[in-house]
Amino acid sequence: MVKDGKRTFFCSASTLVSILATILLLFQPDYCIAKRQPPCTPSSCGQIGHIAYPFRLKDDPSHCGDPRYELECVNNATLLTLFSGKYRVHDIDYKGYKIQVSDPGEEEEDGNCSFIPRNYLTEAYFRPTGLVGPDDFGAQPFIWNPSYTFRIGYFNCANPVSDDPRYVKVERSGCGSGGHVYAFLEPSLFTCWVKDIKVGCDLMVATVVDWAERENVTYDVIHRSISEGIELSWLPVICEDRCGKGTECTVVDKSNGEVQCEKHYCHYAYHTTDKCKIWQKIFGYTRAYLRGVIFGIGSRITFSTKQLDNPVGLQYFDGGIFIGRTVIPIVLAARYLLGVVLILVLLIYKWSRRHFSIYENIENFLLDSHLNPVRYEYKEIKKMTGGFKVKLGQGGFGAVYKGKLRSGLDVAVKMLSKSNDNGQDFINEVATIGTIHHVNVVRLIGYCVDRKKRALVYEYMSNGSLDKYIFSNEKGTPLSYEKIYEISLGIADGIAYLHQGCDMQILHFDIKPHNILLDANFVPKVSDFGLAKLHAVDEGVVNMTAARGTLGYMAPELFYKNMGGVTYKADVYSFGMLLMEMASRRRNSNPHAEHSSQHYFPFWIYDQFKEEKNINMEDASEEDNILAKKMFLVALWCIQLNPRDRPSMNKVMEMLEGKIESLELPPRPSFYKNETYRHDDVISDEASFTNSTYSDS
Repeated sequence: MVKDGKRTFFCSASTLVSILATILLLFQPDYCIAKRQPPCTPSSCGQIGHIAYPFRLKDDPSHCGDPRYELECVNNATLLTLFSGKYRVHDIDYKGYKIQVSDPGEEEEDGNCSFIPRNYLTEAYFRPTGLVGPDDFGAQPFIWNPSYTFRIGYFNCANPVSDDPRYVKVERSGCGSGGHVYAFLEPSLFTCWVKDIKVGCDLMVATVVDWAERENVTYDVIHRSISEGIELSWLPVICEDRCGKGTECTVVDKSNGEVQCEKHYCHYAYHTTDKCKIWQKIFGYTRAYLRGVIFGIGSRITFSTKQLDNPVGLQYFDGGIFIGRTVIPIVLAARYLLGVVLILVLLIYKWSRRHFSIYENIENFLLDSHLNPVRYEYKEIKKMTGGFKVKLGQGGFGAVYKGKLRSGLDVAVKMLSKSNDNGQDFINEVATIGTIHHVNVVRLIGYCVDRKKRALVYEYMSNGSLDKYIFSNEKGTPLSYEKIYEISLGIADGIAYLHQGCDMQILHFDIKPHNILLDANFVPKVSDFGLAKLHAVDEGVVNMTAARGTLGYMAPELFYKNMGGVTYKADVYSFGMLLMEMASRRRNSNPHAEHSSQHYFPFWIYDQFKEEKNINMEDASEEDNILAKKMFLVALWCIQLNPRDRPSMNKVMEMLEGKIESLELPPRPSFYKNETYRHDDVISDEASFTNSTYSDS
C-alpha cells in the first residue's frame, strides 16, 4: 500500500515461513535427498546369499551399490567382470573387504578343453600397494597383494617338450587331438624370456596365481590353484567413503571392518584434503589434467567409443578427458577445415585475379592500339559460326571453325581455348597482323574478347594448309613444281615483309607447312602468329626467355645460347627447312631412322651436289628438276648452322628469282657446331668458300 507518499510493504509471518522453507528445499544437500530414497535390501545369487554395498546386481535399483562393483547372476553363478573378462565369485568378505574369484575355464568340464583358463590375467592389472587409495592409472577399483606371484602360460606345441621342467603336460581328456598343451611355469620373477618359448609353441592364454610352491609341480596342483582363484580387495572405495577422496587407509580391526585413515600421507595426484602443500596440489592437478588430456586424445586416435572411467578421486581427470577427447579434436578439425577453406579462397582469389589480370592486359592493349580489325561480341562469333558446327582444324592454342559474315564473306574463326597465362598469344596475333596488310600474310578481319572467351576472325583460305599438297602421304592433289616454286616465292615475300616492311620487325618463330595457308588461287598466306615477337628494326639480338617454335623447323640458336643471340635469321632457318620439304615433297627427317645424321635428307641432298650428281625428281620434267635444284641450293644456304652465314629473306628472294648458274654450293649443314660427318669412310673437308657471298653485307 501507499501511505503519505511512501511505499510500504506488509508481509504476514506465515508468508515469511513459506518463503524460507522454499529456499531451504531448493538448497537442500544431495545427501538429504538420497536419504529419502528407499533402502536397498541385499541381493543373492546361487551360493552368494548376501550381495550388498558396494556390490550390486544388474537388476538392482540404480541407487543401490556402486556401478564399479556390479555383478551378474548367470545360471545361479555370480560373475564379476574384470578387464573385459568374466570371473566366478566364490565368497565375499564384507569385514575384510575381500572377494574370492576364479577363472571359470578351470571349473566347467564341457568337453571343449575347459581345463584352460578363458581370460588373460597379470598382476600388472591391479594396484600393488598395501596402503591403498585411488591409483592414478587404471580404472579397476580393486587391489591384489598376493604373498607370492606365479605366472603361468598355456602353450599349444606341435611337438612334445621333454627337456624343460618348466613345461608341465596338461591332461586333455575330452579335448580331441591336435598338438600338445603345456602349462609353462615361471619359477622366479622376471625369468621368462622369448628364448624360453620352444619352437612350434603358440601361446593360448596366460594367468597368475598366489602360490608359494615352485618345485616339482604337477598339473593337478596347477589346476587346483587356478580353481581356488585369487583374493581381491575393494578397500579403495571404503577409504573414499570414510576418509574422503584422496585419502588412503588400512584395516585395523577385521572383526568389524574398522579402518584407519592415513592423514599424514599426501598422494600428490589427489587433493581434496588439507594434508598436501600448495606446490603438491599444483603439480598433482596439472599431472592429472594432462593425463586426462592424453587419455582423451588416445581414445580419439584409436576411435575408441568406450567410456573412460575416472580413477577414484583423480580430480581434474574428467576435465582433461573432455579437453583431449572433445575440445582438442574440435579445435584441430576447425583449424584444418579453416585452413582448407582459406586455401580454397586463396586459390579462387588467385585464379580470379589471374584471369582478371589477363583480361585487363588485353583490354589495355586494345585501348592503346589503333587497330583496323573489328571487335565482335561473343554472341556474334557464335552466330557467324552457326554454333561452331564446322571445325576446320585444331591449332596450337585452340580449334578453328568456319564462319560467315553478314556480308556473305567466308571467314575462319580461331578460338583461343588454350591461351597462355597472360593472354600473350592473343596480344601477339592482334599486335602483329592487326595493323598490317600484305598479299602473302593472312588478313585479320576481327577479334573477340569476352573475359575468358577470346577469338580471332581471319579471311577464309579455301585450300587449307600447304602440308596437304607437298607430302605424298597427305590427302590432297599434288601441285606442280612450277606452282610450288611460285608458292615459295610468295612465302619468302611475306616473311621478308614481316622482317623489313613494317615499322617494327615481326619475327614469326613458327614457319612450317601447317602455318602456310592457300587461298582459292593457291596464293600462300603466312598465318598463326601466336609465337610471334615484335622487335625494333635497328636492334640486333632478340631477348628470349624460352625456346619457341616446332621441332624440325627451329633454328639451333634457339636451343644453344653459345651460338650467339636470336635474330630474324631464325625465321630464315625455318624457311629453309620448309623450302627443302617443298622441293623434295617429303619430310626432312625420318623419325624411324636409327641415326638421324645418316638419314637426314638435307645431308643427302648436299652430298649429291658435292659429288656433282644429278638430282632427278620423280615424275618431273627437266624444267622441274632445275626449279627443284634451285630450291635445294637456296634451302641449304638458309639452314646454315651459323646465323651469320644465312642470307636475309630479301636475298633469298633474289636467289630464287635469279639463275641457278649464279648460285654457289654452301658449306655442308650440320646439327652442332664443329660437327664433321663421315661419307664413304672419308672425312669431308669442304672446299674454301666465301661466306659473304649470300650473307648480309
